Amino acid sequence: MEIGAKLKRLRLSRGFTQEELAERADLTKGFISLLERDKTSPSIATLEQILNVLGISLRQFFAEEVPSKVVFTKKDRVPLYDEPEGIKSMLLIPGVEDKKIDPKIVVIKPEGETLAEDYHQGEEFGYVIEGSVELWLDDVRFKLKSGDCFYYKADRKHQLRNVSKSKKAILLWITID
Repeated sequence: MEIGAKLKRLRLSRGFTQEELAERADLTKGFISLLERDKTSPSIATLEQILNVLGISLRQFFAEEVPSKVVFTKKDRVPLYDEPEGIKSMLLIPGVEDKKIDPKIVVIKPEGETLAEDYHQGEEFGYVIEGSVELWLDDVRFKLKSGDCFYYKADRKHQLRNVSKSKKAILLWITID
């Protein structure tokens, strides 16, 4: 295991410079530089100091990294069954419990509508792939057609309606925690 490269990745992912990490861990910038280039090895106590600043335990640091899935195909999609009549939604990425993003494809039958959602944390983004919809935020109506998109903080009551009497609407809808 290349401890230095892993430490550098952690440092950069936390937004620290070598100098900031060194200062917070009560070490020198030169020592951090040597560590990241695997030119020196830290004692367990020193490594614990550094990892404490980076917000990770020794156990987590040395745990085997399981490669995360990058590509999700149609067969990976998960249908949502608790949707109202006329709405068909499919999660594009299964196992979203540990993710901060929840993308799905939503198909709204002609004159169909989603349930009105109350205020909640997060943000929502949508892209109209096909058809026309109305987006209601509290009591304000927005009209969208194919190629349009929306974005809002979910701190308002929100709902989507398909305004067509004969064509379905298809959207990419992303919820971000």
